[in-house]
Amino acid sequence: MKLLSLIISIGLLACLPQNTVLAAENATPNAASEGSGSPAPQPSITLDAGKISEPMSVNIYSQFIEHLGRCIYGGIWAEMLEDRKFYFPITPEYRPYRSLRDSPFPVVGASPWQIIGPASSVSMSKEKPFVGRHTPLIQNGGGIRQLDLGVVQGKTYVGNAWLKTAGNGSAAAEVTLNWGEGDTTRQSLKLKGIGGKYRRFEFKFSAGATTDKASLEFRVNAGSVLLGTLSLMPADNVEGFRADTLALLRDLQAPIYRWPGGNFVSGYDWRDGVGDRDRRPPRTNPAWTGVEHNDYGMHEFIRFCQLVKAEPWITVNTGFGDAYSAAAQLEYCNGSTDTAGGRLRAKNGSPKPFAVKYWGIGNEMWGRWQLGYMQLEHYVLKQNWVVDKMREVDPSIICIASGDIGNWSTGLLKSCSDHMNFIAEHFYCQTRPELAAHVRQIPDNIRRKADWHRKARQDLPELKGKDIRISMTEWNYWYGPHVFGELGTRYFLKDALGIAAGVHEYARQSDIIGSAFYAQTVNVIGAIKTSRRNAAFETTGLVLKLYRQHFGEIPVATKTEGLLDAQAAWSRDRKTLTMGVVNPTLQEVRVPLSLANVKLKGSGTRWQIAGSDPMAYNDPDQAPKVAIEEQRVTGIRDQITLAPCSVTVFALEVE
Repeated sequence: MKLLSLIISIGLLACLPQNTVLAAENATPNAASEGSGSPAPQPSITLDAGKISEPMSVNIYSQFIEHLGRCIYGGIWAEMLEDRKFYFPITPEYRPYRSLRDSPFPVVGASPWQIIGPASSVSMSKEKPFVGRHTPLIQNGGGIRQLDLGVVQGKTYVGNAWLKTAGNGSAAAEVTLNWGEGDTTRQSLKLKGIGGKYRRFEFKFSAGATTDKASLEFRVNAGSVLLGTLSLMPADNVEGFRADTLALLRDLQAPIYRWPGGNFVSGYDWRDGVGDRDRRPPRTNPAWTGVEHNDYGMHEFIRFCQLVKAEPWITVNTGFGDAYSAAAQLEYCNGSTDTAGGRLRAKNGSPKPFAVKYWGIGNEMWGRWQLGYMQLEHYVLKQNWVVDKMREVDPSIICIASGDIGNWSTGLLKSCSDHMNFIAEHFYCQTRPELAAHVRQIPDNIRRKADWHRKARQDLPELKGKDIRISMTEWNYWYGPHVFGELGTRYFLKDALGIAAGVHEYARQSDIIGSAFYAQTVNVIGAIKTSRRNAAFETTGLVLKLYRQHFGEIPVATKTEGLLDAQAAWSRDRKTLTMGVVNPTLQEVRVPLSLANVKLKGSGTRWQIAGSDPMAYNDPDQAPKVAIEEQRVTGIRDQITLAPCSVTVFALEVE
């Protein structure tokens, strides 16, 4: 079975309806739904503010980024050029796209560089290549160009090229940004003084129009030139990161980022992603499609986490990787400069240790699609071997095993419980025709995972006296067309309702779920989507931003009747009672509110995400159709009013 088909099948299986037992004090909505044949009870919410649960970890708002599709390149990272290090040979046959050919973001499967001038003027030299296997050799009168770049009128773009002559004497070239067809719709810059050693030439352009059909050309005007690499970024990039995406990521306030995968990690060699960025070798993506430039490696990930004020989580390769590589990776990150790894890190520009404390041990090693997949009885040996070697380097690290409820998680818990601090679980859900049923998939699956692990604690003697909690390292909806490139699915208002209900369920399961990582952050199945020129929150991203900023941390006993999903939580200082409510119907509803052990002033703030169309969505190149609306409210004591198809968070002042 093809990789994507198998993963989608796993997601479908994970989201089949489950028979679950609801906790008496924290009940989820009644199972009756639209079209089910039995009417739902009238909606109501009952809170007992004196009955609280263990504080919900803020780490449930964490995020997952992987080298897949346009998550890193085309999303987080500002580089505009595909295959800038020329992994694919440039040939006269210009057929760059492998799949999604008719979409705005096709997948590159051959060189995206088109030859300008005689076909014979461009060849690939394998003699001492600048990086990778070969370097383009361009003769006088020839050149290359890349199409379909997005530029904004008046915006500045910066780039660079590593160049040297291929023979004796000097050479000359020029680089051109085109935003139209005529001579007045381009800006060209001369690159003079190209000599016998590679030299980095920098250039800057100002676009004269807004278009997604701009191109960059490189032409040789004298002599012959070896072109090591090319780069083009918006000038407002932040240390190589896309400024517009970075601003949204800061708003998201995710406390931890998990990286680099995902399936990608099982074929990834972390050593490829350190050192001089222009000299890092390009590869094919080992798990997905396209070229892995290795521009975004260890140092870039750590700097990214610093810029968004998040903790780094690194997953080690237990697919094609081994314990010694994992231990070396840990030493590189956390070792002092007295260690070999620490000295190499310092040589690469970071003398201070990264102090990474969260380490994922492999990814989905239970899946037959995974590179290096092995049977359970063999993998438990590898899990323990890897962790033992890593703890020899740094015994303080927090290790998260890659679980999957059933035989796999049972085997890990029985044989590896001394070699993990948390156990990871994943689930993805598809679409359902009925709105309430579509929404309920997310909380139902969170509860299903939590219930299984509670029972395991009762059944397995190996867990006696241990508190191994769940880290839901991937969770989301996954369906629909790939609008934003490889696996670049679009999310709708109805998906936002499900993600909000998921946050409620994490609050209900605060005693056993220690963290959760929405997958993935940018593009792909992400909370943020980018075009070539703009970035915007998905509907699901708006929910995560809203709850992270305004929902409480101490869960309050909450009972809900009808189709609603509600959960209350005290703020950390116990001065504000917050409540999130999902209305998965197309009607406005007035909901009786019954309170115990708290007295409201009747005033507060309400944040709402709502609309009449469950299929409403945001697009980065359009004005937002779905937004967070904030309003001061008064008179709230025994009733609330909810908009149709809505997520609402209340922050209520108490006496």
